This record gives sequence, structure tokens and C-alpha cells, in this order.
Amino acid sequence: MPALSDTVIAAFLVFARVGACLLIMPGISSPRIPVQVRLFLALACSLMVVPLVLAQVAPAAKAPPLMLMRLIVIEMIVGGLIGVLARLYFWALQFMANAIAMATGYSGSPGAPIESDEPQAAIASIITLSALCLFFVTDLHLEVFRALLSSYSAIPVDGIFQPDTAMVNLTDTLSKAFLSTVRIAAPFIVFAVVVNIAVGLINKLTPAIPVYFISMPFVLAGGLMLLYFSMSDLLRFFTNEAGTYLRSF
Repeated sequence: MPALSDTVIAAFLVFARVGACLLIMPGISSPRIPVQVRLFLALACSLMVVPLVLAQVAPAAKAPPLMLMRLIVIEMIVGGLIGVLARLYFWALQFMANAIAMATGYSGSPGAPIESDEPQAAIASIITLSALCLFFVTDLHLEVFRALLSSYSAIPVDGIFQPDTAMVNLTDTLSKAFLSTVRIAAPFIVFAVVVNIAVGLINKLTPAIPVYFISMPFVLAGGLMLLYFSMSDLLRFFTNEAGTYLRSF
């Protein structure tokens, strides 16, 4: 049954790209999701994509075994690259969320890991988990699947991979992601600078008083107040920035 075997090989090539993307994609790649669930989800998404791209992938399924191994590796690299490009914004947000926790004085006691593998501050967990929920609520994960489908036209299954273009895309996305998240963390960085300058001046004026222990409650309260009034706007800004980028894939 040569036609059936070619179809199975083509489906496996699709699974290599889709599964590698889901392995790194935000939310679905979370360690809180069991491995079996992620595997079945990757299989289901791959079977969903196969009828749409079978005409483009089928010629590659007739390649000799050594060429097939090359195609599988390249498909995994391409899928992983798409997943990394979709996740760079969340990595940048996680970094800036930890910077926000440090600026507001809440980085001393890391809590249980929720979305990431390592424990992080409670404020950072709240920010990253809220952004991840909005990622699925606003259907941005569907934009990643749309990018996967579009990638078969932009990067066909022909065994050719251009690492220079991939590096340019990675650096451009990393620059945009960190510029966007720096704008999110800017109010808290300014707050930390102003508060530390004020505390330093007070300490110089009254060196006999332990200003650090007196000022810490005000620093914590000010950070919470700033987070309370700006949380919704910051998450809305991040969702718009990430959505604009994903729609431009």
C-alpha cells in the first residue's frame, strides 16, 4: 500500500513541525500539564493540519530514507522556531515581572512555580499567569496555529533551512519583546529609583534611625498600590503588543 505509507510519512512530517511548536508554545508547554496530555494534543493538532497541507507535504514523503531524516530534523527546527518566536514575549514578560517584584520589595520570598519550572516571586507569578490566561481568552493561541499553517507556504518542506534568516527573526522579535516589556516595567523602575533616593537622603539626614526598617512598609504599600492601579492597563498593553506581533507572522 504505497499511497497509505506515503500518507503516514507525510503525517509524521507534519507532526514533527506541529509537535515541536507545541513543545515550546506558551501555555501548552507548561510543566503543569501532563506529558501524555501534551502528546495527545500534539497528535490531535497534527491530524487536524494534515488534510490542509497534505498536497504540499506529500512530495517530500517520497524522498529516500536519509533525506527523510534530514527533513524530519529540519521540520522540528522550523516548528521549534515558531514556538520560540511565540514564547519570546512571555519570556521577556517573566523577566520584567521579576524586575517589578524586585523594585517593589517582593522578591525575597519566591513562591511555588506555576507557569514556569523555577519558583518566582508572587507578583511575578500573578502577572505571568494573568497574561497567559489572556493569551487564551483573546484567542492568540489560534494565531500561532495560523502561523503554523502559513509556514508551509513560507518555509516549504524541501530540506532547505536558512539559519541567517532565522537568527534575524529571533533578534528582531527579542528586541521588540524587551522594548514592550520595559515599557510595562517602567513605572515600577521609576518608583524604585525615587523611593531609594528618598530613603538614602533620609538616612543621611538621620543616621541614628534605622530608616530601612521604617521605610520598608511604605515601599511595599506603594508598590502594591501602583500594581493595583496599573495592572489592568499593563496586561491590556501586553496583550495588544503580543497580538499585533502574532498577527504579523
